Amino acid sequence: MADKILMTILTVCLAIKGALPIWVATIILGRDVGLAISAIYYRWISLPPPKTFSRYWDFSLPSAEIRPTTISKYNTFLQLALVGLTTAAPLISVDLAPTLTIMQYVVATTTIWSGASYVFSKDAVKILNKP
Repeated sequence: MADKILMTILTVCLAIKGALPIWVATIILGRDVGLAISAIYYRWISLPPPKTFSRYWDFSLPSAEIRPTTISKYNTFLQLALVGLTTAAPLISVDLAPTLTIMQYVVATTTIWSGASYVFSKDAVKILNKP
């Protein structure tokens, strides 16, 4: 959760400043929103009855387990590398524009790949309480 908060804040701030293209920020944030909606959905459908608001937020009731995919781990590293280099770029005397452009395309690709891996992987989500 901490890496999601960090990535969201950094992505939004860099996009607002114009240091990160809006299309890259949209892909990064879109994937995270999609994963958040999926997590809410899987928690709800796998919660044992009775399904109440208080039981939904009671995490002593395990219902679903979400495991990060391998590409998702690489993607997190690449996203952090991109925002770190984008943040540091104004302080470095070397022109990093070509490197940042390549990294933006790589991160966009791995972000889409990572999001798709959660959709198509059978091991990403495990329902603990089958009805």
